[in-house]
Amino acid sequence: MNLPAAAAPVARRPIYVRAAGAAVLSALAALTWLGAPWTGRLQAAWFDAYQALTPRQVESMPATVVEIDQKSLAALGQWPWPRTLLAQLVDAVARERPAAIAVDILMPEADALSPERVLARTKHQDSGLVSALRSLPSNDTELARALAAARAILVIAGSTEPTGMPLRAVTFSVRDAVAVQAAPTSIAPNIARYAGVHTSIDELDRAAAGRGLISVEPTGGVIRRVPLVASIDGTLVPALAIEVLRIALHAPSLRLLVSGPSVRGIAIGEFFVPAEDDGTVRIYFSPRHAGRFVSAVDVLDGRVDPTRLQQKLVLIGVTGLGLVEYQNTPIGERMPGSEIHAQLLENLYDQTLLRRPAWAPALEAIALLALGALLVWGTPRWKAQHAALLALGCMALPVALAFFVYRQQRLLFDAATPALSLMLLFGVLLVLTLAEATRQKKSLERVVQMQREQGARMAGELEAARRIQTATLPRDDLLRGDHRLDLAATMIPAREVGGDLYDFFRLDERRLFFLVGDVAGKGLSASIFMAVSKALYKSTMLRARHADIGTIMSEANAEVSRDNPEMLFVTAFAGILDLETGELAYSNAGHENPYLTHPTDGTLRRIEDGGGPPLCSVSDFVYRGGQCQLRPGELLCLISDGVTEAQNLNRDFYGNSRVQHILLGFVSRAATARAVVEALRSDVEVFAAGAEPADDVTILALRWIGVQVSG
Repeated sequence: MNLPAAAAPVARRPIYVRAAGAAVLSALAALTWLGAPWTGRLQAAWFDAYQALTPRQVESMPATVVEIDQKSLAALGQWPWPRTLLAQLVDAVARERPAAIAVDILMPEADALSPERVLARTKHQDSGLVSALRSLPSNDTELARALAAARAILVIAGSTEPTGMPLRAVTFSVRDAVAVQAAPTSIAPNIARYAGVHTSIDELDRAAAGRGLISVEPTGGVIRRVPLVASIDGTLVPALAIEVLRIALHAPSLRLLVSGPSVRGIAIGEFFVPAEDDGTVRIYFSPRHAGRFVSAVDVLDGRVDPTRLQQKLVLIGVTGLGLVEYQNTPIGERMPGSEIHAQLLENLYDQTLLRRPAWAPALEAIALLALGALLVWGTPRWKAQHAALLALGCMALPVALAFFVYRQQRLLFDAATPALSLMLLFGVLLVLTLAEATRQKKSLERVVQMQREQGARMAGELEAARRIQTATLPRDDLLRGDHRLDLAATMIPAREVGGDLYDFFRLDERRLFFLVGDVAGKGLSASIFMAVSKALYKSTMLRARHADIGTIMSEANAEVSRDNPEMLFVTAFAGILDLETGELAYSNAGHENPYLTHPTDGTLRRIEDGGGPPLCSVSDFVYRGGQCQLRPGELLCLISDGVTEAQNLNRDFYGNSRVQHILLGFVSRAATARAVVEALRSDVEVFAAGAEPADDVTILALRWIGVQVSG
């Protein structure tokens, strides 16, 4: 269909469409350039999609992770290991002459398994054993020896609060990237800053040849960027990967190159690592590669090919499940910290870091302005179908170009924000262009409004009918002063009004009549027939109050059947209870058989005699009554089939077994009738939660207490 507003000649287009489009485009371009909070989240998701679609292909593996994995833990014991075992691991790695060794394990406390600490915690009577333990070197001393011999690197972590721990760090010189001259360290305020540091114990920290920072702040719970340098209480410290490269290249110090407040990169001897303005880099992740890992137990047992460690950048880290927190990555895989540091080293070695140029936001804003101007020009002039194709082309172009540049140059350009902005701009233009069509719909809207008003009136009338129906049902408090019984009832219609009914009233001082019924069907017609049936039954009962209950049911059947053009029928259970003796006379016209429970013997039984067909189903049927003797405390519970036939979302029925389960829960205690009713009603509601009600739900509970004789 060609919409009139879209197909009209240009001369008929109001000028405000183009003016409004230009204003919206300018605002969107400004947000793209300056960066709104929502654009940052959108950018992160977009850049993650790049890596998820085309993760990095591994070119070389300069780094090897000696992992303390599940296999090592199963063979050598649970974590933490004695540091003598870690020392053996460091020695075993060092024998293969790696380029550098980094222990990615923070050890802020002394080894609890060291001999001197074992002696301090226990009292031994064996002087020979005590002497032997005292002669053994400290576990931490053994590890410190191994670290010093291997010129190993330890890790440190930044803290937002001062810790009082000493910080040893490599010398950093800050240089201006343009003038190549010294600059004060405060010239780069954008880097990550920490107030304190967490290190390994002093004995180990002193023995290490270097210390690398492992603190990384995830964005949105995902590791995307890693700082190459940070400031801890004013002291510059390198990231673990930078320190590993420094030791491997035998560089005595590091140079931080800055330009004003922005970081340009870090120089390690002749090796230069470019960084973004805040001193971070973006890792280009690859999926987990088995060639990146060797098991610690295999290293200790000499089962590892020496080429896996020779001249490699070796990271010793814990990867066993439950011992280390795995981090989310843009490619959707969770990785331990050691693997993330290894991937960063691969990026640095192969120069495959992802980069987002500082001028990227400006270029994205310019592209948005150019493509948006094309939309502002074309949308009011063309048909809606052609304008939609133009919008799709404008949105697809930056997406395709951005992905091409990412694949070829590993540059990150945000195509999602311009594409979404163009979609929004097109929507605004389309709405304004189709304003004439909107006016043509007003007549239809008036018709719809009239229908809504009629629906509201109908809803109000149904609500009034529901209130009237509820008001016709007897209240529990009508019998509250009679201590010979406890009675409660409820009726929940499936729609605004229902077809279930219940009634109870005294025939005289010692006899109580009660009735529960269910009209076939639900809704308005059933509720009207319910009201008629209830009134006719009550009238019959009051006229023949001394007659047999079966006779009363037969007369009620004749009365209700007389004016029934819709051929509806009613199931009903009626009873007369002698409040003095507990004798119960009843008759059942096709209704659910009631339940009887008694607290003393814990039994649950049903009244199954005295039955006949539903009222109005068989004319002139002679109903028979039944009798039973209630014991003091015995509870009679009547329900409609809306209880047992209630269905949940899986179309399962509530069933009699659940009713019996609820009632048996009240057998051993003399609960009130109201408690029984509410428990059963609540359980039905929970069972059928979310499903459309299948039928009205009616529950009546009556406990005969009997006459209390005082001592």
